[in-house]
Amino acid sequence: MKSTFYVILCLAGLHSCQPNPTSMEEKGNTLAWESYLGGADRNHYTTLAEITPDNVEELRVAWRYYAPDSGQMQMNPVIQNGKLFGVDARVSPFALDAATGEEIWRFEDTTQTWHSTHRGITYWTGEDGAERVLVALGPYLYALDAQTGRPVDAFGKNGRIDLHNGLPAVARNKFIASTTPGTLYRNLIIMPVRVGEGADAAPGDIRAFDVRTGEIQWTFHTLPYPGEAGYEAWDNKEAYLNNGIGGANSWAGMALDQARGIVYVPTGSVSPDFFGGDRPGDNRYANSLLALSAETGKLLWYFQFTHHDIWDRDLPAPPNLITVKRDGKPIPAVAQITKQGDIFLFDRVTGVPLFEVEEQPVPVSELSGEVSWPTQPRPVKPRPFARQAYELTENDISPYAPDRDSLLRFFKTTDRRWYAPGNTSPVLLLPGYDGGAEWGGAGADPENGILYINSNEMAWIHQLKDLASEDRPLISSGAKLYQMYCAACHLNSLEGIPESGYPELKDVSRGFTLNAFRELLTAGKGMMPGYPQLKDKEITDLYAFIGGQSGGDKKEVIREDPAPGTGQRYRHMGYRKFLDANGLPAISPPWGTLSAVDMNTGEYLWRIPFGEEDRVDMAVAQPTGTENYGGPVITANGLLIIAASRDGYFRIFNRHNGTLLWKYKLPAPAFATPATYVVNGCQYIVVACGGEKLGTPSGNQILAFALPDVAKSQ
Repeated sequence: MKSTFYVILCLAGLHSCQPNPTSMEEKGNTLAWESYLGGADRNHYTTLAEITPDNVEELRVAWRYYAPDSGQMQMNPVIQNGKLFGVDARVSPFALDAATGEEIWRFEDTTQTWHSTHRGITYWTGEDGAERVLVALGPYLYALDAQTGRPVDAFGKNGRIDLHNGLPAVARNKFIASTTPGTLYRNLIIMPVRVGEGADAAPGDIRAFDVRTGEIQWTFHTLPYPGEAGYEAWDNKEAYLNNGIGGANSWAGMALDQARGIVYVPTGSVSPDFFGGDRPGDNRYANSLLALSAETGKLLWYFQFTHHDIWDRDLPAPPNLITVKRDGKPIPAVAQITKQGDIFLFDRVTGVPLFEVEEQPVPVSELSGEVSWPTQPRPVKPRPFARQAYELTENDISPYAPDRDSLLRFFKTTDRRWYAPGNTSPVLLLPGYDGGAEWGGAGADPENGILYINSNEMAWIHQLKDLASEDRPLISSGAKLYQMYCAACHLNSLEGIPESGYPELKDVSRGFTLNAFRELLTAGKGMMPGYPQLKDKEITDLYAFIGGQSGGDKKEVIREDPAPGTGQRYRHMGYRKFLDANGLPAISPPWGTLSAVDMNTGEYLWRIPFGEEDRVDMAVAQPTGTENYGGPVITANGLLIIAASRDGYFRIFNRHNGTLLWKYKLPAPAFATPATYVVNGCQYIVVACGGEKLGTPSGNQILAFALPDVAKSQ
């Protein structure tokens, strides 16, 4: 269908491009951006070479596409056979003509409106030439015909499967979704999933489904079952039953060594995130890189980056498959970046670290019932790409803060030790909950073993509340539910933490009917997981409490207890950034960085502040950098292409030295990874501009850039 509802500004007539035979011949299908982050190796890398360091200043907008709704778009598009496939802010997949931006089709789920962030689709071609787009909407994985956007009837039921399939019965009504594209191996799609982060989270089983039928082909239990390797490491022998313990899921996506048939799966923490009293031990396979047989799911090797995680140190991005040299010999390697700001490098086949990793002692938890792990791994090289809390001194409190004295007083009360465990007194977490590295991932020059990493330097305040140490008042059922599911992000006052992306909830009934609230609470939105396990009365009571209404919320009074029967004595006090009175980071710049690291030697080639904070007087400020979400594109001919920054600019750097070559002010910030491709002999760069995150204006445009006709401009 070609709808006139959407406004298309096609400016393709303003430019003309010539084919680049060299790049076409080097690697045939690299004319397409064939999968999420450019390829199964997740390197964000291309050999396309029409756009160069010498002509990049001539880039101009080639076409714009306006999506029907504004809001955050994290998607990295896939371009195949002249079509650009993506997902918009309301999680509707679509196909555009990659040369003009004209809409070809759009799929709308008529059964449910989804509100989650989403990073894109998976494209598959069968031996018979059939083309499918696989995309997860909420808890469902759809297979759509790539030509028409219609569901493929042969896949599951009416073109979709439930991602609860294969999970234990106790998890059937628990929140599960997939916001990152699956990884293809032959006719299998291996799915990343997002689950809740509390005691009622679903398990994070890794599962492969048949692309043609939707049937499960294999499962790897990240919470190991009796008789499986790793089960012996769990002190709680009933953890696998998913009763008060869940998670250890892979939400960030995976990388695939196609030739060797190995899929590399980064996992997150066991839920609940911040107190591990019910899960003593190292929590085997959580916070790990798993090397699995893509054909069978058999574990080949693993490495755990955080033992017994009580800091929410999920692995935030897919690993990069690169080649490094040792003693002049090439070694196939896999590199994993972390929220902590570390890079770990392994032999891709054996899992042996290629830089020494030391197990170093860390502080022991003082909380009753918590048995933290005594050591944590740290690579000797490279050094961290983000500052660490233990490095900060009083001189690192921001010189731009109007309340610097009060910030300094608070700073002196915080625990800043490496891996300082959560406590009832504040811990300064740097890198913060989001990292360091985040879901945008690292770009790479895979043949030369160089990583390019954009990173945040935002400190957060990590603190827990001891529910047993105070006289717990009688509260209403709605208030109790709010404490269990909402207070960590939106505070007891319902005021939210807008600077962290958590909105105010006062009088939410003015913006949502009860039915709309029920739908939102069940499915989730953005960073908020869904809570499909809540009963109708619970939803009604929670709605009444948040809306300040009388009725069912006021009828019952009970003791405050975040998770009855789970032994969860402590509750997280919220995702609070360490900010000054102006809402800026309370530590000195840089607040965002961009680095190039030679993984052959473990040495940095360059490191620069990334982004410009317009709330600081730039006439007197040093380069500040900003928070940033979304990764770079790396070109063989010397470019690093990235949006991601809060300031809303699209930038291109010389990747060899970090020199800025070009920047363009976008209609809204692009918290997404760009893509590049060739159609009709012309190279394009495309990026989704949704804004909204970090308090920025919302947008709904997808922009494609290309070179003008050089001959005509002379």
